[in-house]
Order: sequence, then C-alpha cells, then structure tokens
Amino acid sequence: MSPASQAPAKPKLLVLVGPTAVGKTRMSLDIAKAWNAEIISGDSIQVYKGMDIGTAKIKPEEQEGVPHHLIDICDPLHPFSVAEFQERCAALIPEIGRRGKLPFIVGGTGLYVESVAYGYDFAEVGSDDAFREEMARYALENGAEALHDKLRAVDPEAAQRLHPNDQRRVIRALEVHRLTGMTFTEQQEGQKKTSPFELCIIGLTMDRAVLYARINERVDKMIEEGLVEEVRGLLDRGIPADAVSMHGLGYKEIALYVQGHLALPEAIELLKRDTRHFAKRQLSWFRHMKDIIWIDAGENFNKNLQAIHAIIAGKFRIELEYTFNQPFDDGGNAQ
Repeated sequence: MSPASQAPAKPKLLVLVGPTAVGKTRMSLDIAKAWNAEIISGDSIQVYKGMDIGTAKIKPEEQEGVPHHLIDICDPLHPFSVAEFQERCAALIPEIGRRGKLPFIVGGTGLYVESVAYGYDFAEVGSDDAFREEMARYALENGAEALHDKLRAVDPEAAQRLHPNDQRRVIRALEVHRLTGMTFTEQQEGQKKTSPFELCIIGLTMDRAVLYARINERVDKMIEEGLVEEVRGLLDRGIPADAVSMHGLGYKEIALYVQGHLALPEAIELLKRDTRHFAKRQLSWFRHMKDIIWIDAGENFNKNLQAIHAIIAGKFRIELEYTFNQPFDDGGNAQ
C-alpha cells in the first residue's frame, strides 16, 4: 500500500483515570510536563465557578505552568452535561494538537471520559421530557432511594455504578430503557466502538483501606479549608440545593448541615461515607472500560512515573521524544 493510500493517522489522546483521592492531580502534572501535554479536566463538577474546595480543584498557582481546560467555565446554575463535555472536547483536542501539544484528559467522571474516548452518540437515543418530569416528581415525593430502586429493578449494573443522589443520570438511565427497551448498560456497551483516537488510558488504583484512609483525610482537610463556608456562600447566592452542580460530593452533604437538617459531625461522616461509596463506584465503572492499563498508585511514586512514561511511549509507538531526559529524585521530580 502506498503512503498516499494509507488512512490518515488518528490524533493521539492520553487519559488518566482513577477514583477520588488516588493521586491523579499530582501524577498528572509530572506526566503533562514530561510529555508536553495540556490537561483537560474530566470532572463533572470542576466546570463550575466557585466550587473549589469540595472538588479539590487545582489552584492556578499549583498548575506549574501546565495549561488546564474545562475548569471554571460555567455558573453553578448551568446544568452542564456529558453532551456539552463532548462538544467542548471535540473543539479542544484538535486545538491542542495544532499547538504541537498532547491532549491529556484527567478525571474521575467515567461517563464523561469514556464518551469522548470512544465517541459515544447520545443523540440517537432521543429524549422524553414528560417522562423526565414524571420521574423527577416521583423522586421528590418518594425520595432518591425509591427512584434508584426503579433503576435497580431494570438495570442493576447501572444502579451499582450510579449514586442515588445522581438523580439526573438515574433518570436518564430509566429514560434510555423506556425509549429503547435496552438497559442503559446495554446501550453503552453497544457504543463501545473503535476509538477515533490513538488512545492511551492509564488507571490509578490502590489498596482499598489505604484509599479510604486518604478519603477521610481529604474530607477533614476540606472542612479545615472552609468547605462549610463555600457551600453556605453558594446557597446564599441563590444556588438551589437541588441544582445539578449541588449534587456533587461535599455540596449535598454539607448543604444538609447548612440548612439545619444535620449536625456538622453527622454531615462530615455522611460525606466520608458517600465519598468512599463513590470511589468504589468509580473503580467499578473504570474496570468495565477497555484499554486501561492499571498502575498501583500506592507503590513508589518515582517507579510508577517511570512505568507510565514507558506505557505512553509503547502505546504511541514513539521514543520518549517529549520527555526531559533527566534523572528523577525520590519525589518524582527532575533533578
């Protein structure tokens, strides 16, 4: 086959996923600097302005010169969606490539990341606004758990992966079943086509007990940094507690305290429990994704970083042309 008749090369896309508190942010900075990458946040709540502490959002001064995208791009009143995430990425990825940089998605919202990596088409399913409103009323009258039970009855796998408080996605899963006769899980499986990218997906994991301890420490740190004040400020601004943005971890639990429904220690323990459950669901989601190469983030950081560099080079079938050829110190930084 002559070079002229060969199919054009797919654009490269690097992806780093893993549960909350596993260490994606720290690892992503070193990877991005080594591979001349720009980071696209794959987090469904970090898109919102003013929601910083509860999302563990990286501060501008912590970005170490690495460009970050899809952070602080909309108001908390805006119901940001996976379709909008796809649309933004469809523009960003080639734009980053034209700058000679490597597009690098980092995040823990599995559906968002997977939808871009494999080019999901959600439009083909359609929508039923009346059904959505009916399910929203049902949840209001009977509670989030009752709505979640409806999903568990028709699609137990999706129910395991979606939190009862993630009402928007629970309703969407029920809507897909109603419109197509297929479960949301089956519909997603049917969309797992060949990626439009030359794809390298790395997943971070660690021992469950260690991860849970890190989650508990992270929640305590968020409280110390002012999570209660952040949530109170959002509510005082008129952001309703049932807004899509306020369904994020940390916001719905602390809102219960601010609104007088729970004592602060109860809200903190609820947040720790919900975050541990969320991490378990994240891991379940990612383990259903294909193409992921897993790294135990509980091991030596420098060793893991070296292994990740080798994985990226192998997947993209290139030499370490992007990397700084300097030895690492014990912290994983160039000496």
